[in-house]
Amino acid sequence: MAYTKAFLAGFLSTLVFHQGVLALLHGFRMTPRNPWVMTPTPPMGVPAVLSLAFWGGVWGIALWLMIRGAAGSKYWLLAVVLGAILPTLVAFFVVFPMKGLPIGGGWKPDLIVGALLLNGAWGFGVALFMRLFARAHL
Repeated sequence: MAYTKAFLAGFLSTLVFHQGVLALLHGFRMTPRNPWVMTPTPPMGVPAVLSLAFWGGVWGIALWLMIRGAAGSKYWLLAVVLGAILPTLVAFFVVFPMKGLPIGGGWKPDLIVGALLLNGAWGFGVALFMRLFARAHL
């Protein structure tokens, strides 16, 4: 049951926190990327934001396994720091090259900072949703 909650926390955190921060950055013209993109993605034609949220759910399980034993401020700090760093590293060194993009996205500072902000917000959201789910006894 904890894995289901962690998946759901990661999925929801992608839609609310990751994409919410992206909407703020886009609104302040700090990024050209639009939030909540509904463009179909291959091979199944799933909207891009739902594909991203699915992977956010998978990452949510991994993050939960790393932070579940932490308490107090350590819990929140680990969620934000690990959430910021680990998915960003995988995106830069695995996902980008698989998509034919340069490793690290060409090491553009605004891309690096943006990725860390988005993924850190996502990590915070996972931690928050897991706390909310524990209180709700889902």
